[in-house]
Amino acid sequence: MSEAAIAPAALGDSEFDRDTAVTLREPGVYDTELSAGWTIFGAVNGGYLLAVLGRALADALPHGDPFTVTAHYLSASRPGPAVVRTETVRAGRTLSTGQASLFQYDEEGREVERIRVLASYGDLGDLPDDVRTSAEPPAFPPIGQCFGPEDGPVPAPGADQQPIADRLMLKLDPSTVGWALGQPSGRGEMRAWFGLADGRDADPLSLLLAVDALPPTAFDLGIAGWVPTIELTVHVRCRPAPGPVRVSLTTRNLAGGFLEEDGEVWDSEGRLVAQSRQLARVRLA
Repeated sequence: MSEAAIAPAALGDSEFDRDTAVTLREPGVYDTELSAGWTIFGAVNGGYLLAVLGRALADALPHGDPFTVTAHYLSASRPGPAVVRTETVRAGRTLSTGQASLFQYDEEGREVERIRVLASYGDLGDLPDDVRTSAEPPAFPPIGQCFGPEDGPVPAPGADQQPIADRLMLKLDPSTVGWALGQPSGRGEMRAWFGLADGRDADPLSLLLAVDALPPTAFDLGIAGWVPTIELTVHVRCRPAPGPVRVSLTTRNLAGGFLEEDGEVWDSEGRLVAQSRQLARVRLA
C-alpha cells in the first residue's frame, strides 16, 4: 500500500495519544512513560509534557477541556517512567481548577519534580459562538509553498538529534527561515503550518503541543542553541476544526538573558483557537 493510501490516524488512535497516555494508579496519581520520540537533544519537549499533564487533569477533573494552563518547568525531563500527581483545587459548575506535577527519579534514586501546572478546565462545546475581535489570522503561503525539515533549507546542525521532527508536520513560512541560511531577519518571528505527522486532527490537547513545537524565535534573532522554557501559559479558546493549524510566534523583548514568546494558533476555518505566552532563557555567547 502506498503512503498516500494510508488513512490519517483518528483521535485517540495516534502516536500522540499513545505517548501522552496516563494510567490511574490510585486517586490523583497517574503513571506514564515519556517517549524518546518527542525529544530535542535528549530533553523532552515542553509542549509534549504539557499535553501529558493536561491529559491527567482531564481525567482527574469533572470537566474535560483545558481552558487555561500555566506550567513552570523546574528541571529537564528525560525519556522514561514518570509519575503525575493531581489535586482538585475547586470543582465548579462551569469551570474546575486543578494542579498537577510530574516527577521522575534522578541517578541517585531521589524523586525530582520536573514540571508543575495550575489549570482551569471546562466544556468548550458549551461556549457561545459570538466573536468580537480585532485579531486577524497570520498571512503566509499555503503549505505547498512552505518549508519543512525534509525540504531544506530548514535542517540545522544537530537535526538528527531531534526525533520530535519525525512526529510533526511542520511547514515554515519562507519569510521566517532566514536563520537556517545564516541570514536571520532580527524581527523575532516564527510562523508555520502545524499538524501531527500521522494525520491526526488537532484537538485541545494537541494545541498544548502546537504552541511549543516551532523553532524558537531566538533563531530569528540570530541566537543559536537551546532555549529552555521557564514558564508557559496557554489559553484554549475553542475546539479546532479538522485540518492543519497555523501557528504564529513573536518576540518583542530580549533582556537579561530572557525572552518572551507570544503565540497564536488559528484553525482551518480562520478561528483563533489558542493563545500562549512563554518566558524562556537564552544563553548568549
